[in-house]
Amino acid sequence: MTVAPSDGKEVEITLKAVLVDVLGLPEARVTAFDESSPLFGALPEFDSMAVAGLLTELEERLGIVIEDDEVDADMLETFGSLLTFARNKALQ
Repeated sequence: MTVAPSDGKEVEITLKAVLVDVLGLPEARVTAFDESSPLFGALPEFDSMAVAGLLTELEERLGIVIEDDEVDADMLETFGSLLTFARNKALQ
């Protein structure tokens, strides 16, 4: 059962868990991510095929719907940009 997050920290924890689970990244590496950590184009694991899985998992875990027209390279560029997007969707 998905429970909507109640604050930005919960969204961050969920996003990091999704990055570990979907991309198979080491938890210690993801824990160290900050707002400026590069994602799409910088992580070999985060390719165009992984984007769909990541977004689907975010939808499921955060109880949100991500429309195709909301997804762009800028949103996926850094951990901070993806986190901002996820927070805006989950906490609205």
